[in-house]
Amino acid sequence: MKVLLLAAGKSERMQPIPDKNFLMFLGKPLIVHQIESLIKAGFDDFIVIGGSHNLDKLKELEFKNINYQIIEQKNLDEGMAGAIIACEEVVGNDLVCIVSSNDIVDEKAYELIVNTVNDENVDSVIVGKKVKKYFPGGYLKIDSEGFITSVIEKPGEGNEPSNLVNIVIHCHKNPKKLIEELKKISSNKDDRYEVALDSLIKGGLKIKAVEFDGYWQPIKFPWHVFDVMKYFFKNMESTISKDAQIADTAVIKGNVIIKEGVRIFDHATINGPCYIGKNVVVANNSLVRDSMINEGCVIGYSTEIARSSIGKNVWTHANYIGDSIISDNCSFGSGTVTGNLRLDEKNISVNIKGEKISSETNKFGLITGENIRCGINTSFMPGVKIGSNCVIGAGLVIPYDIEENKFVKGNVKLEIRENKAKLEKDARNKMRGKI
Repeated sequence: MKVLLLAAGKSERMQPIPDKNFLMFLGKPLIVHQIESLIKAGFDDFIVIGGSHNLDKLKELEFKNINYQIIEQKNLDEGMAGAIIACEEVVGNDLVCIVSSNDIVDEKAYELIVNTVNDENVDSVIVGKKVKKYFPGGYLKIDSEGFITSVIEKPGEGNEPSNLVNIVIHCHKNPKKLIEELKKISSNKDDRYEVALDSLIKGGLKIKAVEFDGYWQPIKFPWHVFDVMKYFFKNMESTISKDAQIADTAVIKGNVIIKEGVRIFDHATINGPCYIGKNVVVANNSLVRDSMINEGCVIGYSTEIARSSIGKNVWTHANYIGDSIISDNCSFGSGTVTGNLRLDEKNISVNIKGEKISSETNKFGLITGENIRCGINTSFMPGVKIGSNCVIGAGLVIPYDIEENKFVKGNVKLEIRENKAKLEKDARNKMRGKI
């Protein structure tokens, strides 16, 4: 069976994060975790569909003992339908399994679909997951025998045909027939694939819905990164490299992975679950908790990193970074902090493609792109996004998003006059007596 791994999306809802396929979890890109999970489930023949923006990075990935080829989807506006059509010349008549590169599921979901597709009375299989609240995705309408009668993309809250959400793990015994139908279908919305399936169902195609009750977390919005972090933390095994240098006065608590080349200085604390990547420096008096720190980072003196995802080669010094997603090659001047809690403690909203969307949490800090420099004593308000290749000046309060390739500075006006206040020499001694 061939796996068609859909990885061509531009991650527009995740901006300024460059490409969610290459978000790092426990030192590996997300797409590598996906392929390794599929390999464990018994798959060994992969067609990865990418776009011009990420083809080079996809080609850099190496896997042993599997067939692995990359196909370019030239028109990304055609979405999932365009990705499948791009594979027309390589799928042949083989059974195919279509999988999203950024929907995290337990391996049992793959095993479940393989077992079901072997039924001779089934032409295709789609995995579904029951949800308790509205999810902005596709929904499955099924009959009494579990066969799908319709697939409805983003019906809107209150219009769901069922509580069974379509997970992008689909098996098709006749992919050529599907591709032929996709080429006939047109739609004004991003549902050409679903419309094609509906058309095939009306023509007699038997698509079985398989309910999956295990873990499922799609990465559609930046805050989903934290949910996936928790999943990987829950399943990781604690290991500390023999090559790591850890000071006698440093404190290591909980479940942690500490890789080779790490240096942890005096009185620093790592409070797990945490992942500390290769050659990371955690300096004196620093605290890292519930976070992933990728290789080459310097967590400078007296810095606190809490519940955050930190990319490669990020440098800090006397900073607070909480509930934040920081991409590669960023640095923060001394005293710069991220706000992560509204004063009214309500949920924090984030600007997604021009629309304010709730993160459904009251703790959310900064989201950055790559290659950012921040001056000293700058404060970022909760839910703010900073695009790649920005320089943010010193002593500023940043309350709103900054687009990529910007230089941000502010004017500070000083008022200087004669001092008329009388300062008592022993005022501090009097205060000390009251402490």
